[in-house]
Order: sequence, then structure tokens, then C-alpha cells
Amino acid sequence: MTKKSEFDKVLSSKDILVIAFGAMIGWGWVISTGDWINRGGALGAAIGFALGGIMIFFVGLTYAELTAAMPQCGGEHVFSYKAMGATGSFVCTWGIILGYVGVVCFEACAFPTIISYIFPGFLKGYLYTVAGFDIYASWLTLASATAALMTFVNILGAKTAAIVQTILTVIIFGVGVLLIGTSTVRGDMGNLMPQLFAGKGNQSALSHVMHVAVMTPFFFIGFDVIPQAAEEIQGSLKKIGKILIMSIVMAVAFYSLVILAVGYMMSSSEINASMSGTGLVTADAMAKAYGTKKMADVVIIGGLCGIVTSWNSFMIGGSRAMYSMADSNMIPKLFAKLHHKYKTPVNALLLIGVISTLAPLAGRQMLVWICDAGNLGCCLAYCMVSISFLILRRKAPDMPRPYRVKHYKFVGIMATVLSGGMVSMYLIPGSGSTLKVQEWLMAGGWALMGAIFFTLNKRKYGEQFGKHLDIAVEYSVEDLEALRAHREVLSVNDVRVS
Repeated sequence: MTKKSEFDKVLSSKDILVIAFGAMIGWGWVISTGDWINRGGALGAAIGFALGGIMIFFVGLTYAELTAAMPQCGGEHVFSYKAMGATGSFVCTWGIILGYVGVVCFEACAFPTIISYIFPGFLKGYLYTVAGFDIYASWLTLASATAALMTFVNILGAKTAAIVQTILTVIIFGVGVLLIGTSTVRGDMGNLMPQLFAGKGNQSALSHVMHVAVMTPFFFIGFDVIPQAAEEIQGSLKKIGKILIMSIVMAVAFYSLVILAVGYMMSSSEINASMSGTGLVTADAMAKAYGTKKMADVVIIGGLCGIVTSWNSFMIGGSRAMYSMADSNMIPKLFAKLHHKYKTPVNALLLIGVISTLAPLAGRQMLVWICDAGNLGCCLAYCMVSISFLILRRKAPDMPRPYRVKHYKFVGIMATVLSGGMVSMYLIPGSGSTLKVQEWLMAGGWALMGAIFFTLNKRKYGEQFGKHLDIAVEYSVEDLEALRAHREVLSVNDVRVS
């Protein structure tokens, strides 16, 4: 049994590419490049990101196949439901919502912080201090006002959000190209050679490269927003899978090239001096490349755009995930309401908007804890989707798959092992990524809230808890050709050619 989608198909292939790519590149490339180089060396850090990209690439392949096969709002919610049932689906979706909300709240604090870098006199009206972070009235006002604006933009529709995303992502990409291009002309191999790798000896160098690699998957979170908005995407389903993989490849290339550009422009001593000063090594590299500090502001503006693109993408993803859970009677039904005009999950967006508007009151350190706890939720969801991928290949071998992954057993096992490894890093003491006590409290509190929703809604709805109806799928000519090529079974209900 199927139903007609209530969402408008307004997102093009270009829209979903910039939504995913913009979510992944964010702000880290501006503020963390010096730390990455110190950890692994310039070439070592670039290799580390490439290795981390391979890890996430396997997970991305499972997402690509499942998204094209089940293009329905909620993404992970649908995949895990089909494979594991209502309980598995609840755990998977609840985990990734924590990740999305955590990033949104963090960006609400990051935005005014970057403004204070550009305008040193911006901080006015000291209010109080939380965990060593001073909160000013001007900082708090801008953070909350921007959060309210982002919520409003998303309520206006996915297309409006995508237009904003496109403009900002183009700016980020342009700034990156300026840095990379200029460094090839004005950089010095004398800067790069002494800091190719961190540590001494092959074994030490390899360990430093791996130290970078194990942390990189967390900078690639964002490609998973595509399946959340799958019902709003128009065109070929096979192309959706290709674009999801393309967004990961682009993000890996962007990070790696920026790292090499900074290492080519700045010596080790200059990088350390920059980290001790502004902390914005990439911005200082741009200033050196062009011989003027004004160009540092250009990079900071690019980073500012990165904050907004991540913020925007995760609002899209979080609200759609909440909608899918509410539509399945897993959380209160009021979150399944769509705006009568714009066809956006308005109540889910309003809740995330209110949380992100109030979040800056807790200060930036508190939000770092929330973000780290949220990363655990995302990695758990990745692992459960990877397992779902393997289960569905056995459980539903005849499911139409416009984008079909070759050597699925190898891909699925690698995705499961690697994503499971990400989860274990947060749990095993001494891994370098183990959650702090405060982060455990936040993750535990979120899990407790989920358990309450699970218990109450299961008691209220009984057999209707976790109910799911497939959306009638519209296949393009390209999709039908792909299905016929793989000898898929096409006798499904409501199959239409768009």
C-alpha cells in the first residue's frame, strides 16, 4: 500500500549537491587547519583526510543505494524501519536527530563568535560567564536573532533554503579556490618540505596520519541530509545516488587541497605563531599569499558562510527526521504538521528554531559538549544504516534499486566496520575521542527522553506505533533503464514515469 507525497518536489540536482557539500565543509577548514598540520604534517594531514574520506565513502555508498531505492522523507528512518522494524528505526532516527540539533545549536554560537573576529569592538554589555566563556549582550542578541532568521528561511520552503545555500556555498568554494590557486604561485617548497609529516620515522609518521584520519569522518557529516529531503527532490533517482557520492568526493578534495595550500604558504613556525595569535591559520595564509591582512577577512567571511550552510542543511535534515518519526506515531503527532502554503514541517522547524535561539544562553563550551554528544548519535545512525543495507539486500532482493552498488557485501561490511569503529571511539577510554562526563550526561538525557517517547507512544498507539506507508515512486526514463539493466522486478504499485 502506498500514499501520495505531501511535499512539493522543488529541489534540483544542483540544490541537493550544494546542500550536502555546504553542510560538510562548514567552518572547520578556517579554524582547524593549523591543528591538523601539527597533528599529521601538511601532506600527512591531507592523506589523513583522504583516508577518512574512504571511510565515509563506503557509508555513503550504502546511503546512495538506499536513498534511490526509497526516496522518502526521513531517510534513515525509512531504511532502518524496512530492515529492523519500529524499534531499530526509532533508535536510528532519534540518534541522528540529536546530531542535527547539536550542530544547529553549535552554529548559533559560532556565528557571532566569528563576527567578533572581524569586528573586535563588537562585544558589548558583559552579562555572565559559563564554563570560562564570557557572554555579552551583543553576542547573545545576534546569535538568537540569526537563529530566528534561519528558522524563518526554512519555513518559507526547501527551495528558498536551497537558494540561500547555493549563494553561500559558491562564496565558500570561491574563497577556497583563491587560496589554493594563489598558493601554487606564491607558495614556497621550503615551507612545505620540513613539515610534510609529523613525527620521526615511518611508524611515527603513519601513526600521526592515522590520528588525523580517525577524526576526519566527523567533518564529513552532512551528506546524510540528502535522504532526509528525498521526497522534495525532482528528477532521476539514480542521479541522487551519484550526487551523494560526488558531494563526499568534493569535500575530501576541498579539505585536502586547503591543507596543502596552507602548508605551502606558511612555515611551521608561522603556523604555530598564527595558532598562538588569532588561531585562524587559513586566514593568515591567505593574508600572506596576497600581502595584505584584508584578505584574511575574505577567508573569515568564507568561514562565516560555511557556518550558515551547515546550519541550514542540518535544520533541513533535523526537521524532516522529526516529521518522519511523528508521521509514524513515534513522537507527538504535532511535529508531523506541514505548513499549509510552503509544505515544510513547520512545527518541527519551530522546535529546532526555539532550541537554537535559546542555546546561546548556555555559552559556547556547553554547545561543544552537545555537538560531541550529537556526533555519537550520527555515527550510530551510520552504523545502523550500513547494517540495514546488508539486511535489505537479503530481505528484499527484488526491491527496485535505480542506483545499485557493486560488490555490496564488501561495501556493506566495510561501511559497518568503519562506522562501528567511529562509535567505539566515543566509548573506549583512551581513544582520544571518548565522551566527557558532561557529554555523557547530554547523550544520556537524550536517550532517556527517547525512552519516554517510545514508551508513551507505543502504549498510546499500540499496533499503529511505527506505522509506515511507502510513497508512490515516480521513475524517470533513466531510472527505468537502470532497473531494466539490472533485471529488477518492476511489478510494484503506483510506478509512474516522470
